[in-house]
Amino acid sequence: MESFGHLDEMAILRKIDLHLIPMLALLYVLSFLDRKRNIGNAKLAGLQEDLKLTNNQYNWCLRQRWSTPMFFFTYAAFEIPSNIILKKVRPSIWLPFIMVAWGVVMTLMGIVKDYHGFLIARIVLGVAEAGLFPGVVFYLTNWYTREEIQLRQAMFFSAASLAGAFSRLLAFAIGKMDGVGGLGGWQWTFILEGIVTVLVAFLVLFVLHDFPATATFLSEEEREFVTYRVKYQVHAKQGGRPLVPQNDELQWEFVRAAFSDWKVWVAVIMYWGFVCPVYGISLFLPTIVRELGFKKTSAQLMTIPIYATAAILGIVVSYFADRVGKRSPFIIGPLLFMLIGFLICITCTKPHVVYAEVFIAGAATTPGVPGTITWLSNNLTGTLKRSVGMALLISMANLGGVSCSFPVFYRASDAPHYRLGHGLEIGFICLAIVAWGVLLIGTYRVNKQKEKRISEGALDSVTVEDLSAQGDQAVSFRYVY
Repeated sequence: MESFGHLDEMAILRKIDLHLIPMLALLYVLSFLDRKRNIGNAKLAGLQEDLKLTNNQYNWCLRQRWSTPMFFFTYAAFEIPSNIILKKVRPSIWLPFIMVAWGVVMTLMGIVKDYHGFLIARIVLGVAEAGLFPGVVFYLTNWYTREEIQLRQAMFFSAASLAGAFSRLLAFAIGKMDGVGGLGGWQWTFILEGIVTVLVAFLVLFVLHDFPATATFLSEEEREFVTYRVKYQVHAKQGGRPLVPQNDELQWEFVRAAFSDWKVWVAVIMYWGFVCPVYGISLFLPTIVRELGFKKTSAQLMTIPIYATAAILGIVVSYFADRVGKRSPFIIGPLLFMLIGFLICITCTKPHVVYAEVFIAGAATTPGVPGTITWLSNNLTGTLKRSVGMALLISMANLGGVSCSFPVFYRASDAPHYRLGHGLEIGFICLAIVAWGVLLIGTYRVNKQKEKRISEGALDSVTVEDLSAQGDQAVSFRYVY
């Protein structure tokens, strides 16, 4: 690192941020609009009435990833191969390919005529989008060190909250097109957002940079510096021994290692505590707003403050998490706020109070998602194991999240109080708190054990190549907690 001492590291990071984060955030805004937000907006614009959907049929369509056992397997399995493909295919090719696929499906959703057509379109949409989120969160780890990544993950993920706010404004505007060309407002919502997604995909093909070693906006020396700092960041320095590089090999043993790592499965349970409330809030929030006395168009606008606040809070919390260099304190805080929010929701019937508590709980979900993803990514290496582990986390954790759209969770007959749904959300949050404690204590104890082994001479008979191949199991690797 001494040979790069004359370079301005912060200036280089700002340059990377400028070239990567806005484009990736735009991708996720479009993905989140297409996958989740616009179906709620379309419902308010008349989708359920025009397609003659029952409440249970609407919930089945919303649950686009799990509508059949075959699709359940397809979606759950696709995120991991997608991240492996991302290791072999340029991100600037693979990510636009995913975008074109889901953009075309989204556009066609605007012309479906009945429940079965809409259900099939939602199934295909889930398959098309499956690789984007895990692909981007892994892609970012190839540019930033462990001490910098949570802020960037939050800047990317907060786009989901901005999508929530933007989608309400967009729905408000598109709703005025109801009847244009003989199409309903909900149809124009799908058609226009699908077309925009395809157009942006062609832009991404030319402007997204693949990896630091090929980034044209960096000088040759800057490319070497960024590549070096990421490659040699994960193993602790041990006296005068050579630094241990991160393993970049594509070997199936690293895939197996990701599936058998206890940290991945504990993180999955912890992730449920954030993902489940995200899905649940999106289901019952429109009802809460209507209970306040707002009509369709005004109801759209009343949800904006929650999503905007969540985006800001996610970035602020992640900034301090990176500055402190810890993950666990900045995850337990949001979990406790969410727990308090849902406890008040389940015990109070006054719409204004419930709205305020949903505001608190909804805003707290955004810091927790990038925090959980970052905590796991910090504790997995080499690159293939981290890629598979992050995809496995997101894929399995969404099982819990999507289950919240099951009719038995937020039933129409329970409106507007939804005590059953709120109670189940509280259960997921409590389970996440337990998982948080297990991951914290587990990583702390393993670090202590590794320090003891080093003091007993564990490094004396092992080579740099061995340590690199062992990844996060190596005695020189330190877990972040």
